[in-house]
Amino acid sequence: MKRMLSGIKPTGQLHLGNYIGALRNFVLSQEEYEMIAFIANLHCITVPQDPKELQKNLYDCVALYLACGLDPSKATIFLQTDVMEHAQLGYILCCHTYMGELNRMTQFKDKQAKGETNLSGGLYTYPSLMAADILIYDPDFVPVGEDQKQHVELCRDIAIRMNNRYGELFKVPEPLIPKVGARIMSLTDPDKKMSKSDETNKGCIYLLDPLNVARKKVMSAVTDSLANVHYDPENQPGIANLMQIMSSLSNDRPFGDIEQEFKGKGYGDFKKAVAEVVCNKLEEIQTRYNEITNSNLIEKTLNEGANKARAIASKKLDLVQKKLGMEIVLK
Repeated sequence: MKRMLSGIKPTGQLHLGNYIGALRNFVLSQEEYEMIAFIANLHCITVPQDPKELQKNLYDCVALYLACGLDPSKATIFLQTDVMEHAQLGYILCCHTYMGELNRMTQFKDKQAKGETNLSGGLYTYPSLMAADILIYDPDFVPVGEDQKQHVELCRDIAIRMNNRYGELFKVPEPLIPKVGARIMSLTDPDKKMSKSDETNKGCIYLLDPLNVARKKVMSAVTDSLANVHYDPENQPGIANLMQIMSSLSNDRPFGDIEQEFKGKGYGDFKKAVAEVVCNKLEEIQTRYNEITNSNLIEKTLNEGANKARAIASKKLDLVQKKLGMEIVLK
């Protein structure tokens, strides 16, 4: 069975874009692949965090992984910091990553271009740690959105570089980009990705939003004056975004079917239908979330997941350090 790996950085509450672009696909993938899904809490602290808020986000992230359908008997679920081999391999890979490559990484480059000050070394070097997160498990595939593909490409470059220098160390993974729902946009500004950092709190639907709040956000979503439910991301980005949400939450329903259903109808009818689909999914997730948080499933899942992950990661780190001559091998 081929292996798939991915992680989510819980710097805020998980939202509908996370579910459609990542979690939903994790659940589908666990039936076909050996699935490794971790919570990337080391990556959270590249920028300052409120400790209590971060801890709550971590807890909710694990609970929502499970509530969305990840099965601990099929997927390995754990906190990044519970497997310390990630950080150690991250430093080794950082020593094999060129500064020119890190300078081209979008997140750091964009913040620097905006004139932000006090940027941390962790923010600059985190792509090397991300490469370690991946390569330490030899996955075949890494599901990512278009905006993260650059990091997987750097990971591949590092793996090939080190394999050429030291012999076979890492499997070179392939990025896997979902065709539908990979990039859900803000409801208030469909030119921007749905984000936890939404300042208005109106463009982002959180998985734990009360249903009446989520419904209101959908009904207030930006559309256009064309009065035609048609999938055209360039000319009708708001409608296209809502169609993508509806399609993704309806078993990837074809856009043509949605267009046909709402032919000759107003945007109000369309938004009501989208809101209904969204609220049905949130209600399902939140019901399961409440069951999980009233049990010991989170602790059990993280302990078992960390033990399984460590068994893989420790072997890979040992191999790398021996190949690099970093360990004394007694005869």
